[in-house]
Amino acid sequence: MSTAAEAGVRRILPVVDLLIDAVDEDALVPALLPLLLDAVPGDSVIWSPRPDPAHPLCTLPAGLLSRDVLDAFDRGWWCDSFVRHTRLGSGTPMRRSALQTTGEFHALPVYPDVYRPFGAERQLAMSFPAGYAAGGPRRVAVVVSRGRRDRDFSDADVAAAGLLRARLIRALGRLAPPPPEPARDLVTRRESAVLGLLADGLTNQQIAHRLAISPRTVDKHLEHAYAKLRVGGRVAAANAWLMRTGAPAECAPDAGA
Repeated sequence: MSTAAEAGVRRILPVVDLLIDAVDEDALVPALLPLLLDAVPGDSVIWSPRPDPAHPLCTLPAGLLSRDVLDAFDRGWWCDSFVRHTRLGSGTPMRRSALQTTGEFHALPVYPDVYRPFGAERQLAMSFPAGYAAGGPRRVAVVVSRGRRDRDFSDADVAAAGLLRARLIRALGRLAPPPPEPARDLVTRRESAVLGLLADGLTNQQIAHRLAISPRTVDKHLEHAYAKLRVGGRVAAANAWLMRTGAPAECAPDAGA
């Protein structure tokens, strides 16, 4: 194990203890945010579940983001490659400086109205599948910020965030399980195999080669799986499947498989 990884393990132990004992998300998050700032030190942390009408965005310190800042972010987040990585990409922990120079960051249209007001000059962000809300899969984004005079996040900070991410996925998946499925929504064994490879990042051609079936057959399996998972595309299907496979998948017999 690298020095950064060893340091990361030591930092996250209080968070791990909290997650093991957690039985209610509403009680967990207020206790979790200070521990996240201990594990990945910063001036502030933003916890943003989406979509989840029952659990709104939380920050430490409380009230960090004004309504004007949130509105400006909603209007212009798409222009920020760092936010796109967190929201639409893999969501693995990343420093803003890995994608943008300071000059590029300050030149973003959203910088003066979003980041400058709360002094977010250095940032580390991640997102992850976090169980289900309102009947569908949910993700949580976590953003830790530091001021201009602070050092950038280190390799040990990124390593700690990566270790936290895996444990948060498991804990929140346990606290927010999927709704019970009608029998018609059971995924077949072959659909399960296709979804597993999709979640591993394989293309349809690669899945077809791995399972010794045609790409057209892969398309059909995915079409049926999308309907059962109530999703509309590959990324959503992969996220939904990762949520389900926190426990053994429930499969129906696959006719002709």
